[in-house]
Amino acid sequence: MDFNMKKLASDAGIFFTRAVQFTEEKFGQAEKTELDANFENLLARADSTKNWTERILRQTEVLLQPNPSARVEEFLYEKLDRKVPSRVTNGELLAQYMAEAASELGPTTPYGQTLIQVSEAEKRLGAAERDFIHAASISFLTPLRNFLEGDWKTISKERRLLQNRRLDLDACKARLKKAKAAEAKATCEGDTVPDFQETRPRNYILSASASALWNDEVDKAEQELRVAQTEFDRQAEVTRLLLEGISSTHVNHLRCLHEFVKSQTTYYAQCYRHMLDLQKQLGSSQGAIFPGTFVGTTEPAAPPLSSSSPTNTVATMPVVPSVASMAPPGEAALCLEEVAPPASGTRKARVLYDYEAADSSELALLADELITVYSLPGMDPDWLIGERGNKKGKVPVTYLELLS
Repeated sequence: MDFNMKKLASDAGIFFTRAVQFTEEKFGQAEKTELDANFENLLARADSTKNWTERILRQTEVLLQPNPSARVEEFLYEKLDRKVPSRVTNGELLAQYMAEAASELGPTTPYGQTLIQVSEAEKRLGAAERDFIHAASISFLTPLRNFLEGDWKTISKERRLLQNRRLDLDACKARLKKAKAAEAKATCEGDTVPDFQETRPRNYILSASASALWNDEVDKAEQELRVAQTEFDRQAEVTRLLLEGISSTHVNHLRCLHEFVKSQTTYYAQCYRHMLDLQKQLGSSQGAIFPGTFVGTTEPAAPPLSSSSPTNTVATMPVVPSVASMAPPGEAALCLEEVAPPASGTRKARVLYDYEAADSSELALLADELITVYSLPGMDPDWLIGERGNKKGKVPVTYLELLS
């Protein structure tokens, strides 16, 4: 019990000394040991890495889970070391509603059949989203959290310890400075020649005693300063090594970022493929339900992912199989010379991307040009007949923006 009280009193004294030194530094009444410029740059770099990692982590969580209540629930489960329950994605929930609506409204009706087709596509989109969220959480979010909850806490702990060592060092410097000043004053007073005619030369004796006491105090302060300097240098080296490890953290985060982009690319490629399949199904169904009507999309199709340079101003699309190659065996190819535009149903379209004709039956396209397009009964819904001047040929719908 006595030992604990002594330790408590010692810790309280150290804390008070540090508080006094810190306060005097803030008011400009005490000198502060400055760290070298390289060390300060390492500290600033580490702080910037921590701040931006937190922001990126929070915004990625918002991207993966826009619902704030769901994010709070997942956070609580993680803090309680419990497994996060499986959650239905919005796409899967929409698919469920559409399937139930088709069952109630009539699965054999055109509307019910379309609801079933769309619900199956939305279900596949929801499954792809679930896989993307899982992959992004494992490959990207988890390493960022590990840095903030592991490496950064260690760095912060060592930085606080370095701050305490610096305060101890500066307090020892201030104590030594005061002791030397008092010693010099006592020495000056002791150099005065005493008057031995006095019966009790008290002043001289007291000055000599004070000088000896201050000599001891200076020796003690110098010893404490050497110890404080050694501890400060050792802690500064430990902290420097941890701060230099931020470069390795950047390399690790770079690798995780590549994994995140890869999983996101896979997710959007799956979504693009699912929606193209759905568009083909709906186009075929629309042609069967409304014969003779114009079949196509009125919205510009998004260009697929490409590995070309972002500075390239000409967008590219994958080559679409021609109508002739997709026709059933034995079916004659469409003879464009014998095709006449319908009396009604022609529209203007703006070309979105350059397209190189695969054969003489197709029409080559240039981005941003305007052409006349129309559909014929029995044509593949992914293709239209395009005319530009006296030239005529098949054109893919995905390369066009249909105008009213």
